[in-house]
This record gives sequence, C-alpha cells and structure tokens, in this order.
Amino acid sequence: MVFVPGRRRRIDPDDALIIRNGLRGSGPKAPLSVGLFGDQSLPEVLDTIEHTGVDFAQLCGEESLEYCVRVLGHARVIKVLHVGNDAHSNAVETLAGQIDAFTAAGCVVTLDSQVPGLHGGTGETFDWTVAGRLSASGRHFLLAGGLTPDSVPEAIAVAKPWGVDVSSGVETNGEKDHAKIRNFVANAKRINRSAEVS
Repeated sequence: MVFVPGRRRRIDPDDALIIRNGLRGSGPKAPLSVGLFGDQSLPEVLDTIEHTGVDFAQLCGEESLEYCVRVLGHARVIKVLHVGNDAHSNAVETLAGQIDAFTAAGCVVTLDSQVPGLHGGTGETFDWTVAGRLSASGRHFLLAGGLTPDSVPEAIAVAKPWGVDVSSGVETNGEKDHAKIRNFVANAKRINRSAEVS
C-alpha cells in the first residue's frame, strides 16, 4: 500500500486500515501487509504504521541505516537499494556492503532500478547480472524493477533472488490485471521449481 506523496497509487491511511483488517480476517494464512514510503519524515512514517498496523514498512528512498533501525521498533523493514545501469565492480562491492549492513540490522533488502526522482514503480529494469553476482556471493534479496509475467523467468534465472516484487508489470491501463498477476506468479513458481531440480 503506497503512502508516498504524489504517487498515482497512493492511498489514505484510513483505507489502508480497512484493507489490512480485511487481510487479517481472511484466515490463518492471511497475507502480510506492506506500506511503501519514500524519504518521508520519521514521525510521519511511524504515525502511519501505528494507524494502519501494516506488518512491513518498505522504505524506497535514501533512508539511512539508523532511520531503518528506528522503524524496526514498529514494523519489519524492507529497504530498497537502487541499482543504476552503469553498475561496475566497485558498485557491486558497495551494494554488497549495503546489503550486509541492512541485513545485519534485521532488514529485508530489495534491489530495484535507479530512476532519478522516483521511488520504485518505474517499470524499468537494471542489469540483472549485477544482482546475479551478489546472489552468487551469498547475499539474499528481493528483485524489483520492470518485472512482468514474461520477463520474470529470465530475471529469476539470472539474478537468483530470494523473491520478486512487482507492481506496474501486472497492470493494464494503470489498474491491476488479475490474469497478469496469476501468470506472473505461475511463471515465477515454474522457473523457481526448475532451478531447484537442476
């Protein structure tokens, strides 16, 4: 659930609370809820978490490790790290260090494409071989950035992420498309199963 000001998908915290309550009431295996934030003040983020009761805060801006640790006292944290398409060996080493630091603090890390002025949801990919090198070195992360039902098998095969994150890639005319969501999940599971067998 997006809480970043100015984003097309942004929702009101009262609506988010209704959604969160609906999820929790859906049964013993209810999905967890995620609130997306980007470079917002800490009091605003903590107030929104308290009001909505989201399980995770996905921090998509330039939030510091200290900032993330303070949020961890109120919700689990997914910290998004942005990867430019000009990533070189030094950039990979820097990303590895960032992943290690945020993971050691208790955060889940997502790698997403870097687009100036945007906090995710860009629909653009980055060089998945960069993520593949990080995965090969033992780093665990979620992969985001321009994933679609058609591209997710290759993305998983190359990057070998712990999981995948999608939004605009399963939309039609700006609305979530149920058929695309089902295809995305099926394709992600299929490539994951084949990787486990080989």
